[in-house]
Amino acid sequence: MSAVSLPDALARKTRDRVIEAFGLTEVHADDNGPYLTLESHVPMAQGKVGEVRVYEGGPLQKMVTCALVVPQIGLDSHMLFAFTPSESAVPHFTLDSVGAGEHCAFHLDLVPRLDLGANLAYMDEAYTPLTETCKAARAMEGLSPAQLDIRQLAVMSPWMLVHRATQDAFAKIDDTVNAYLDHWFSLVQKGISDEALEAVDSAALAERDCRNRAIIFDPEVDKVWNQIGGLIGSESSEALRALLKNNG
Repeated sequence: MSAVSLPDALARKTRDRVIEAFGLTEVHADDNGPYLTLESHVPMAQGKVGEVRVYEGGPLQKMVTCALVVPQIGLDSHMLFAFTPSESAVPHFTLDSVGAGEHCAFHLDLVPRLDLGANLAYMDEAYTPLTETCKAARAMEGLSPAQLDIRQLAVMSPWMLVHRATQDAFAKIDDTVNAYLDHWFSLVQKGISDEALEAVDSAALAERDCRNRAIIFDPEVDKVWNQIGGLIGSESSEALRALLKNNG
């Protein structure tokens, strides 16, 4: 039995905590397997290179995980997106956990559901409690900021952590991920207060969520989708993007 990599282990632990916290159940394909099986479309790798799993239940709209492992190109990528309902102001939770050769990388954030520049009470309730954890993580030895397009930064939160990491540093980020996850759990469980939602209605929240997710998963904004399409084929790539964008 092959050893589980550090990125895979972090993704699994995070996924399992979400499943346990909210009693989620997996949505299977017709053959009772993963929601989507991803096949290689590149000559250096043959057959299955990944899978997409979907979980539903409890207070969440859904959780989507995607694993892509291609040793031939040094790729060990694990994505998790846990979506709250379209009419909720509670942020979505996301974690990317990636291995590339001798180095690792991760992306951790709570995706805003309101304009932070116009909703101070919401920002202080949903994000300010993460400030010290965020600062400590950014100062951690062995981490270096990853370079994202400015438009990508604009649609996420200022508390987003997106870093390359040595293996030693990556092995120490569990506490950071758990701190973000624990805070998000508390937001999901208690909801956003009425004081932080002045003049906000559910229809506006759902419309913003739809538009925001369309940008986050737009190949013109996040160029990684072009690489994914080349690896697993345009049909599977589009199916995955549609699953992530759909807030129905």
